[in-house]
Order: sequence, then structure tokens, then C-alpha cells
Amino acid sequence: MSEESPLGIFGRYLSLWVGLCILVGIGLGYAFPALFQLVANLEYANVNFIVAVLIWVMIYPMMTQVDFSSLKDLGRKPRGLCITLVVNWLIKPFTMAGLGVLFFEHIFAGLVEPQTAKEYIAGMILLGVAPCTAMVFVWSQLTRGDTSYTLVQVSINDLIMVFAFAPIAAFLLGITNIVVPWETLLLSVVLYVVIPLVAGYITRHTLFKKDYTGETLKRFAKHLEPYSIIGLLATVILLFGFQAQIILDNPFIIGLIAVPLLIQSYSIFFFAYGWSYLWKVPHNIAAPASLIGTSNFFELAVAVAISLFGLNSGAALATVVGVLVEVPVMLSLVAFANRTKRLFSKREPIVPIINE
Repeated sequence: MSEESPLGIFGRYLSLWVGLCILVGIGLGYAFPALFQLVANLEYANVNFIVAVLIWVMIYPMMTQVDFSSLKDLGRKPRGLCITLVVNWLIKPFTMAGLGVLFFEHIFAGLVEPQTAKEYIAGMILLGVAPCTAMVFVWSQLTRGDTSYTLVQVSINDLIMVFAFAPIAAFLLGITNIVVPWETLLLSVVLYVVIPLVAGYITRHTLFKKDYTGETLKRFAKHLEPYSIIGLLATVILLFGFQAQIILDNPFIIGLIAVPLLIQSYSIFFFAYGWSYLWKVPHNIAAPASLIGTSNFFELAVAVAISLFGLNSGAALATVVGVLVEVPVMLSLVAFANRTKRLFSKREPIVPIINE
């Protein structure tokens, strides 16, 4: 994978770095609880200043890759886009909520306090309502996907997210009997979706005015990439530092949270991938479409969980466990998609509605 991987050493072994940062965070949180409490108190309107800066550092580089001019290609090979949108917005949020309730209100009911269980469910719901953005380009490249088509899928997803994330999240949190402050939820969407998206658009537009080839933008995005990963890892250290005592008192909770997340990820992928196969979607569209539905915009989920439920909440912990689980799961699915590519080559290709 080394030759074709755009992840770099940090991205390729992201789960390892996340795991190490979890250990560092727990160790620091146990050794210096007063320091983490001081950081936790640096907030206004449920928004922690330190975490907000780290989240923006993570999200902004991703948003520079979103190109809304690609929306003109909506009519090109619509089946892959249809699969992406149905899975992301009509299936995935609801199955994640259902699995959360199934495991933490029934299967794991005797292992977790009821209020804490609700927070874990909330964190999983926020993961399910946040479809992946930037990492999609990585998964698409690893499966030799159609880059232009992936860009269309990501751009439309982000546009829908601006309007759909808050209502769907509030609805699902509400039916699981979790009280949601609408003001905080809408503020989170503005802070962590709208503002970074606008900033990314302005940056992209400005750099393209200087260089229409796009090379300047590529160099700029490459320069920002390490900061995005550093922001993620620093956030993981902080979150697990805040949760240190809870985790040390109940260390197997990470495994409990991971179980429904793993079931959700593999189920969603095989549903979308099987649908793509039956619908005769070409592999270079089918693989990215299935992987988009499987992965999560965990940066957004983490930020909203913190804003809604607090740094020390089970919801915040659940979203960070999502980070730990996602990368190895996605790499295993990339390998599966590549191994099964020949099955798609035997199918008839889709005839585009609008020829290029």
C-alpha cells in the first residue's frame, strides 16, 4: 500500500497514534486532574475554546477540498450518487440509533448506568448522522475510484449536512429520550460546518484565482495536512484526559462501545456494496460510494458531542472511540473492495444519462 497510499505515515497508522494518544491522555488525566479541569473550565455557551480551536484545525483543511462547481455533474451516472444519499441520510443514522438502543438499553443494560448508556447512544447517533468528508478522498484513491465523481458526492453531502444534520440529530436524540437544547445544536452546526465550509470555499476560490491549474491549492492542502492530524491527536489526548478516572474505573467500556460501531460499519458497507453490484454500478464509483456511507465525519461528531453533553460525557467518549475503530475498519474494507473488483468488471457498465 505504501506506493499508492496518500495517507502518509501518520494517516496510514492513524489507529496506532490514536491508541497511543488514548494512553497518554489517560495517564496525564490521572496524574494532573487539576490541569484538565482548568482546561475544561475555559468555555462559553457550552463551547470549550481549546477544543474548538483544535476542531477547526482538523476540519478547515478538509473543507478546502470541497468544490461546489462539481454540482453541475449531478446528472452523470446518478446511481452511485443515489446509493450514497440513501445510505447516508435515510438508512445510516437510523440503524446507528437502533443499534445503540439495542446494545446499551438491552444487551449491555446491566453493565452500564442508565444515564451513561443514554450518553453513549447519543454519541453513536451523532456519528451516524455525520457522513465522512475529507477521508473519502483517501478511500477513493486507495480503491482507484473516480476522483471527480467522489468530489461530486462529497460536495452534495456537505451541502445536505448544513441543513439536515441538526434536524435528524435532534429527532433521533429525541426518540431515544435524550433532551436536546436546539440552540446548542444549531450553534454547533454553524461553528463546525458552516463556518469551516465558507472558509474553505473562500480559500479555494482565492487560490484558484491565483493559479487556475490547482497546483497552489494542492500544495496548500498538503501543507495543512499535518496540522489536521495533530489537531485530531491533541483532541484525543484531551478527551481521554477528561475521561481518565471513568475509564480506569471501567476499562472495558471502550470495547462495549466498539461492538455496535463495528456492526454498523460492516453492515452499511456490505449493504451499499451489494446494492451497487446488483444495480451494475462500475467499481470505480461503487467502492467510494459504499465507503462514504461506512465512514464518519468524526471531527464534527466529537465537536457536537462536547457542545451538547460536555467534555466529560459518555457521548464525547463514544465519538472518540469511533475514531479508534474507523481507520482499521476502513482499511479492511478497502482491501476487500480491491480484491472483489473483478466481480464488477463482469457486469455491464452503466450508460450515463448525460455523456461527458
